[in-house]
Amino acid sequence: MDLTHHGYALPATPRAQAVEAGGALLCAADWQALERFSTLPTQEYAFADALAGTMLRDTRIATFTVAGPEGLAALLPLCRDEGDTARWRMVGADEVFEPGDALCADPQAALALARQLVADGRPLTFDRLPTTSLLIPALRTAMRGRGLVTLRPAVAHPTIALDASWHDPQARFKPRRQSDFRRARRRADQFGTVSFEWLTPSPAEFDPLFDEAVQVEASGWKQQACTALASDPVKCAFFRRYFATASASGRFHLAVMRIDGRAMAVQMAVDFRQGLWLFKIGFDEAFAKASPGTLLMLFAIGEAARRGFRAFEMLGEAEDWISRFWTSDQHDCVHLRSYPFNRRGMAALLADGHAWLRHRLAKLRA
Repeated sequence: MDLTHHGYALPATPRAQAVEAGGALLCAADWQALERFSTLPTQEYAFADALAGTMLRDTRIATFTVAGPEGLAALLPLCRDEGDTARWRMVGADEVFEPGDALCADPQAALALARQLVADGRPLTFDRLPTTSLLIPALRTAMRGRGLVTLRPAVAHPTIALDASWHDPQARFKPRRQSDFRRARRRADQFGTVSFEWLTPSPAEFDPLFDEAVQVEASGWKQQACTALASDPVKCAFFRRYFATASASGRFHLAVMRIDGRAMAVQMAVDFRQGLWLFKIGFDEAFAKASPGTLLMLFAIGEAARRGFRAFEMLGEAEDWISRFWTSDQHDCVHLRSYPFNRRGMAALLADGHAWLRHRLAKLRA
């Protein structure tokens, strides 16, 4: 979708403004100039652009910005449903459930951004906001005397700090786990010739490889749970657009495990800030006895380390199988809710209180 450039003056001191239009964002150059302060790939223009053109095509989006003397000092794209009491939420939070944050050059810019959000008067619902976010203390300060801010733990995302010791990742594990890896490989070898690939496709190579990865993902449990990309054409269109943009800059990487040339397991990841950020995984359950997902993870971590990546970032949830098997390190996140002292804020507070009470009563009855 074409993006509209909204003009604004750059004052000597930071100020904030909201640019609102259904599906429209700031121009790429303004946004990308601020990306040097990003800590998550979901803060990049390419991620929001792909959402605006697919999953959020018919959703109201506002890009709140802070202008400084040398360009943008902060920005935050938010979306909301229609309705007078609708809340602002992070773009992509409901759609792909990934962590997100504002882009802020410094605490001063974050405070200016927070004051603009408070002045807007709508409640905020931010899921999976990093605990290190500059927006958290800024909103607490800006809301003082004007509303409530609540924080509670949210789903963290796992991380592995890579160094030379991960060049041979199997050696990092205890003998019993190494034996499990060898057993899985022997089982895989019984199915046919096993091979692994690390691919960084060009734009011309991207579509057939992405289609193959989607097909592999659909052959597993995600298809039965209706969470596979093949089951959701709009979400599939988002990832195709987002990964294709990353592919154009050489930042999209695909790890594949094959048996007799047929893809059995895939990982789709984006290169960001010297880390490999894993967005989608899948494997063919017909070969589950060979543990293709585990074998591919072992290959991908080792290959990432050998290629000089400093971190292997597993987006999604810090599930038990990850913490028990691969890493207990994680990036902590919080749910942030704000309730302005106005009609909209009180309506949001009552709705959340009612939902909490229903949840508690359901647990007591269980």
